[in-house]
Amino acid sequence: MKILIADDHTLFRDALTLYINQIEPDYRISVARDIKEVVELLEADPDYNLVLLDYRMPGMNGFQGLKKIRQTWPNIQVALMSGIANEEEVKASLELGAVGYFPKTMPGHAMVKGFQQIVKGEKFIPVDHNTNRLMPSYEPPFQPAMDKAANQDGSSDSVHLTTREMDVLGHLLQGKSNKLIASALGLQVVTVKLHVRSLCKKLDAQNRTQVALKAREMGILDQFLRPSTHQEAAINPISKRT
Repeated sequence: MKILIADDHTLFRDALTLYINQIEPDYRISVARDIKEVVELLEADPDYNLVLLDYRMPGMNGFQGLKKIRQTWPNIQVALMSGIANEEEVKASLELGAVGYFPKTMPGHAMVKGFQQIVKGEKFIPVDHNTNRLMPSYEPPFQPAMDKAANQDGSSDSVHLTTREMDVLGHLLQGKSNKLIASALGLQVVTVKLHVRSLCKKLDAQNRTQVALKAREMGILDQFLRPSTHQEAAINPISKRT
């Protein structure tokens, strides 16, 4: 994985780079101290898996730095870092195309897990350290994408679910609790709750029971009723990850 860390605080930048290299020696890390250096590095080599931007470093001007990178290099994943996990900033950054928001107060191992989550096609949302609860899942309003094989009248819509959401859905349809799902998938219970909340939102359901009913109505349930069903669904999700 290639990561570009952009932060004007040398101590934090160097400490994060050192920590990542210690636990993931195969990761290739580049650093920058402002947006100007970020642009220069990306112009020379746009082949990065993830760019981490300090929200308040020189040249950012609010979200202008994020906008510039997303517009110029739309295929590069960009996440923000900040000393304070402000909910409004989280919401705004995700609506502008960021794939994650990392408070600088979070443990290093949790940050690396967040990087890995992003590379898998998921978004990373931090824990509110004041309440020790997961922040709400801020995403732009969901709009079901048209399936490539849809009829011309648009009668066949497909919901885009991430691979992890498909994993959680498969266990949810078996009637498992969040705790059992977390144990089966090696996740935190709060992370499972986030995925269930996302499923409710995407399937326009109010609770877990409605998720199952909606999955049946939309044909998603069929993915899990075939032989070797769940394994197949995990490898071949309904559509591209979101």
